[in-house]
Amino acid sequence: MTRPPNCDRSLEELERDRWPAPSADATRLVATAHALRRRPVGELTVEDMRLLIGQDVGLPYLLPLALKVLRDNPMAEGDMYEGDLLSAVLTRNPAVWAKSSGLGPELRAIVSELTDLPPDLQQKVERFLTP
Repeated sequence: MTRPPNCDRSLEELERDRWPAPSADATRLVATAHALRRRPVGELTVEDMRLLIGQDVGLPYLLPLALKVLRDNPMAEGDMYEGDLLSAVLTRNPAVWAKSSGLGPELRAIVSELTDLPPDLQQKVERFLTP
């Protein structure tokens, strides 16, 4: 498994990449993503991780943290619906999992034990499990 990041550091610090301030007319999503990149990753909520992962932000650092949450509660919920973190994780580009040694098999183990999923989430699980 990939080693978890130092949870006291922000994505900006971990990636050594400071984004410029969002423009005055930036969407709420963009402004929120910028703000979350400055927060220590250990302070990110399920919703924060769902949002950032869904935007492909900080994946090398956030996917290990998300899988830690999903191991304990595969249906962890942000602000959208039960299982929204799992949905965000499952729908990342398959190439992400090839780069993240150990994380793909770990996610497979988590989802292979799930039953009685809502149809939409079940489809995402099946797409992830089908090479």
